Amino acid sequence: MHDLLGHDLSLIALSAGALKLAPGLAEHHRKAAADLRARAGAAVERLGEVIGVLREQTDGAPMDVDGPDLAALTAAACASGLAVRLHIDGAAGDLPPMAERAMHRVAQEALTNVAKHAPGATATISVTHTATETTIVVENGPPPSPAGVRFQSGGRGLVGLAERMRLVGGTFEYGPNHGGFAVAARIPRTPMAPPVTPRSDRALPREHRRARQRVGRSLVIAVMVPLVTGGLLSGALAGWETLSASQAVLDPGAYARLRIGQDRSEVDHFLPRRQTRYRPPAAEPTEDGVTCEYYAMTADRFDDRSGDAYRLCFRDDVLVSRDTVTP
Repeated sequence: MHDLLGHDLSLIALSAGALKLAPGLAEHHRKAAADLRARAGAAVERLGEVIGVLREQTDGAPMDVDGPDLAALTAAACASGLAVRLHIDGAAGDLPPMAERAMHRVAQEALTNVAKHAPGATATISVTHTATETTIVVENGPPPSPAGVRFQSGGRGLVGLAERMRLVGGTFEYGPNHGGFAVAARIPRTPMAPPVTPRSDRALPREHRRARQRVGRSLVIAVMVPLVTGGLLSGALAGWETLSASQAVLDPGAYARLRIGQDRSEVDHFLPRRQTRYRPPAAEPTEDGVTCEYYAMTADRFDDRSGDAYRLCFRDDVLVSRDTVTP
């Protein structure tokens, strides 16, 4: 997906850039071309981000959707406005299909990078076939103008090419070259089995490790945030319940001072700020006009009296009964 779609999107952006500079173009058409180019560049970056997360190690190289044809690739790039020259020395002969696809991918990725990072620069594809190997070098000079759109890159395409070369037993190099950029690959005609070594996280490409780290952090956050939030809420609720319970505790000494027949105003002097929310399952007096209030004996959940309550009943604001109730 990254190689095929990234290449096509980059050529679309290049064509839009050329259209933007066409003489006699109306201003609204020029803005539309600029917007098309920017959107194509953004699509390339989103594609790269998705591939960086979803790509997994495979046992073989990905297969091509279309046939590996350098001439057709060069013609398509030129038609999109990219200046490309193709030089081939020697005959490909019976080049293995896997090696031929690898050579095609090197050229495709290199042209994609030229379209993204050096629009307007001339690219040269040099292929040399010998009896034992095929080498391909794609190089470009600096762009004619430093201005213009430059797409960011995570280097995923080059990392993929290095892996492809490893699978066919070849080598791959890339880097700055005389103000421009160059990639070079050596592909043996007789593919050699790549070394089979266990790959640790440290052996993975840097962006793979970063993607795994991001996914790991996301999973930790997804698990820890609900746990921490639930713990904080539980602690806050427990604290609030303890505070509320402490404000509903009637001191045993104050309870002992209460006398049947006392007026409500006298009783209120000994009562806490609020009643307990807990109501023991005991029957209340059924006399008409009698209302009862409940006050906790203790706010300590580990006290033997936890859940017990004092019950005070009034009629016409006069204390008519006082007793204790238990669960």
